[in-house]
Amino acid sequence: MSTISNLIREIAVISAISLSLVLFSQYGHGKPGDREHRPIYSPVDGNRITAASSDEWLSHGRTYSEQRFSPLNQINEATIPNLKLAWWADLPTTRGIEATPIVVDGVMFTTGSWSMVYAYDAVSGKELWRFDPKVPRLDGAKACCDVVNRGVAVWGDRLFFGTIDGRLIALDRRSGKEIWQTVTVDQTLNYTITGAPRVAEGKVLIGNGGADMGHVRGYVSAYDVSNGSLLWRFYTVPGDPSKGYSDPAMRMAADTWKSEWWKLG
Repeated sequence: MSTISNLIREIAVISAISLSLVLFSQYGHGKPGDREHRPIYSPVDGNRITAASSDEWLSHGRTYSEQRFSPLNQINEATIPNLKLAWWADLPTTRGIEATPIVVDGVMFTTGSWSMVYAYDAVSGKELWRFDPKVPRLDGAKACCDVVNRGVAVWGDRLFFGTIDGRLIALDRRSGKEIWQTVTVDQTLNYTITGAPRVAEGKVLIGNGGADMGHVRGYVSAYDVSNGSLLWRFYTVPGDPSKGYSDPAMRMAADTWKSEWWKLG
């Protein structure tokens, strides 16, 4: 049963259910915030993500292999009946919740609708901070499937996430204060970002959505974790043939597309 969602410290399992974060343990703790716990922060890098300890979930899918499998073994068919409610946290929204929480140094980071970010003490359930990127509500019309967000990425002492209106934002993971933000899309088109970033070798990787709304061309971008500068961009589909092709690969790909794909997505 150790494949059940994210197994974290104190033999616990976290999942997003309805509009709440609900955490179970073999030991019930009572109401949120009633246990004293002080996180000890350590920088996150590629080596740490690759060799993630059993009580942490450092990246989307847990490690770079994204197997979503926890090595913890103390929750199993025999111990499932002993699980008790440890704490819960209601998220202030009536919209979609789809993020996989990230757990680093005893702190749980997750996102909610309108690209809001929350940090909780993973032991006590106490909310440590929240960040609202103030996404313009009219941009919700660009999203095919509600204003959801699928999570954050962590590198060093920073936390990264995308917003519905196409921004990539870096926060201090201790305080939740903004460090930098950059616009990654043409905001006049129907681009959105709902996916969780990935971070490797000091680069934040982020894609985008919107092709189902038309006139949007997908790509993946890499940004410098320190200042948000664009390092490279890779297009995943060919563009308007009248404007030429950026490289031979896109020219070859264009031969496999039919009709006016640059208009219809």
